[in-house]
Amino acid sequence: MAFELPKLPYAYDALEPYIDARTMEIHHTKHHNGYTTKLNAAIEGTPLASKGIVEILKGLDMKNNAVRNNGGGYFNHSLFWEIMGPNAGGSPSGDLAAAINSAFGSFDGFKEKFSNAAGTLFGSGWAWLCVHKGGTLEICATHNQDNSLMPGIGCGGAPIMGLDVWEHAYYLNYQNRRPDYITAFFNVVNWAKVAENYNKHK
Repeated sequence: MAFELPKLPYAYDALEPYIDARTMEIHHTKHHNGYTTKLNAAIEGTPLASKGIVEILKGLDMKNNAVRNNGGGYFNHSLFWEIMGPNAGGSPSGDLAAAINSAFGSFDGFKEKFSNAAGTLFGSGWAWLCVHKGGTLEICATHNQDNSLMPGIGCGGAPIMGLDVWEHAYYLNYQNRRPDYITAFFNVVNWAKVAENYNKHK
């Protein structure tokens, strides 16, 4: 069954002023849609066509660039839209907050380390908050459309929150000011969804 472009759970302008409507529309209808279309083309007629995206990524042949790039792009953006939302921001609570405090000392410590991972990644890629079995958290960054589900990436666990730092994610509004975009991102994080992801995968 072919993968479909997921609908956004909010309007394109719902994240303003932090992420502008035009960027959201282009990002969703052009970039994410492109990854979805190219992923379907790459797996058509192969054994991968009957598998889910997580299974595809975990068993990925890393030399298969068409599936690696477009499968990663499909999964990464699907997660990205879900962990943002209007009337969001603030800080996590419950088990996720406790895990963050345990791993990074405090929520501010987490924000500093996550922002550093996103801000110092050279070129295009993603910053991730991942959870290992048992509930331990890890922050890492990956290039291009790679993520921690893929073999041999250098960080592990299930990604429960990701930040897209490709220029197409922020350039219309922030130009080359990636740090400003990273700061703005924390105003739209849907911590309830991140916590749901944490509880599902810990």
